[in-house]
Amino acid sequence: MRITLLGTGSPIPDPRRAGPSTLVTADGLCVLADCGRGVLMRLVAAGVVPPMLTAVFITHLHSDHITDLGDVITTRWVMSPLPRPFTIFGPEGTGEVVQHTLASLAPDVRYRLDHHADLTEGPSAVVRDVGPGDEFMVGSAAVRVGATDHKPVEPTMAFRLDVGGTSVVLGGDGVPCAGLDQLCAGADAYVQTVIRDDLVNLVPSARFRDILDYHSTVEQAAQTATKAGVGTLVLTHYVPSMQPGQEDEWRALAAAHFAGRVILGDDLTAADI
Repeated sequence: MRITLLGTGSPIPDPRRAGPSTLVTADGLCVLADCGRGVLMRLVAAGVVPPMLTAVFITHLHSDHITDLGDVITTRWVMSPLPRPFTIFGPEGTGEVVQHTLASLAPDVRYRLDHHADLTEGPSAVVRDVGPGDEFMVGSAAVRVGATDHKPVEPTMAFRLDVGGTSVVLGGDGVPCAGLDQLCAGADAYVQTVIRDDLVNLVPSARFRDILDYHSTVEQAAQTATKAGVGTLVLTHYVPSMQPGQEDEWRALAAAHFAGRVILGDDLTAADI
């Protein structure tokens, strides 16, 4: 199994970091977790073209996690030589978001159908709203859904993928909670979005400091990984943006609470599990 951090940025635009998105590949599986800005450029840079995607997982419906969902749907459609339905899994409300996204793309779809004789139908994205406790198969992966705590954003969730004896939990945004502990128990890898509360507190903006009450700090993510017996902790979605030369500083904050392997870095950082 390979985990690739396609986008490690935050809602604040960063010329070096795309929006939050993680790629998991294993045994013919190719899934995308969240679709932040610039996701397709990073996807192709990782050696994957959109028609190769098996499925998309959406952890929650904050705009920075779904900014480029429409681009994923459209580009996968126009690049596929034959109709290739794929499924988008997300919390309640995902179907409505995709419906409105496709409605906004209606002129584009009509133009392409009128222009290309080999295109006989529009994008074929199947949407499945899922919730905590759901279990299903996606290709070779057994997927389990767990609740996360990102209040007042509700519902929010994490996904656990088990493929050939290897497991990864895609945590999304949120603070430590029982649902996440249960989902992470014994996982080989745990991917978590993180903030630095010491740096956020330096920003003279109440709106910016509000993020402290619903995002895991680096230390909290490490504590969750330790409690659950996780093998590898993968950190992403850095707030504030991790600057060049700061990797060791961020890693040390995690290592103080977690004895396993810690993965972090720029976009396209990858780890084999």
